[in-house]
Amino acid sequence: MPWKLQTEFTFDSAHIITGYDGPCGRLHGHTYRVRLELTSERLRPSAHVQRDIMVADFKTLKWAKKDVAQGGLDHAYLNEHPDLGDDTTAEVIAAYLHRETLRRVRESLSPGDGGEDLRLKVSLWETPDSCCEYWE
Repeated sequence: MPWKLQTEFTFDSAHIITGYDGPCGRLHGHTYRVRLELTSERLRPSAHVQRDIMVADFKTLKWAKKDVAQGGLDHAYLNEHPDLGDDTTAEVIAAYLHRETLRRVRESLSPGDGGEDLRLKVSLWETPDSCCEYWE
């Protein structure tokens, strides 16, 4: 893979880990830090430039940073999110970020480009020293 695009951002959200016997079973919040690493064998256009000069647009990758009212995860109560529900562990959130980010990137591609060469790795920190990574 000749290109690797990396970006990091944070978002603040609250959750409860349902059924957890301890403090995480009560309502609490995190400033989540996310690192996305997207690799590609080739460059593509984006919604903002029609030449083959990007792996993907950073705007597309940072969708989760947006406020929950704008379709992101910032200031969300994660247990009310339809794709997460009561399962709001770092592992489940990282897998969701992976799935949704790849869907959005592939949706932004030119017709006929399925983005089969794209590979994404998601790193999600709940605290400064606790991280989960997810990739396929």
